[in-house]
Amino acid sequence: QVQLVESGGGLVQAGGSLRLSCVVSGRTSSFTAMAWYRQAPGKQRELIGAITYGGRPNLTDTVEGRFTISENNTKNTMYLQMNSLRPEDTAVYYCSADEFGLVYWGQGTQVTVSS
Repeated sequence: QVQLVESGGGLVQAGGSLRLSCVVSGRTSSFTAMAWYRQAPGKQRELIGAITYGGRPNLTDTVEGRFTISENNTKNTMYLQMNSLRPEDTAVYYCSADEFGLVYWGQGTQVTVSS
C-alpha cells in the first residue's frame, strides 16, 4: 500500500524559511513523478512543482527562485525548501506521487506565514 506523509509545516514570519518533507512508503519504484501542491483557503489546489523519474525538478513561476524541490532516494523522501516566505504562501501543502496515471496524496501540512 502506498502512503505519503508530509511534515515540517508550521507558523513562520514573512521572509522566513521552512523545509517540508514527504516520506513515501510502498511501491515507490513504480512512480513516474512526484509533486508538491498547495491549497489556500477558498482557492483551488495549485501545483508548485514536480520532479519526474530521471528528470530535474521544475517549479512554477510563482515560487521559482524561492522554493526548491529535492529528493533523497535512500530515504524515500522528497523535500520542499521554502525561502523568503510571504503571507500569500499560507496554505496546506500536499505531496503527490504518480504511478502511471494513478495519483496518491498525502494528508497535507499547514504552512502559515505571518506578516
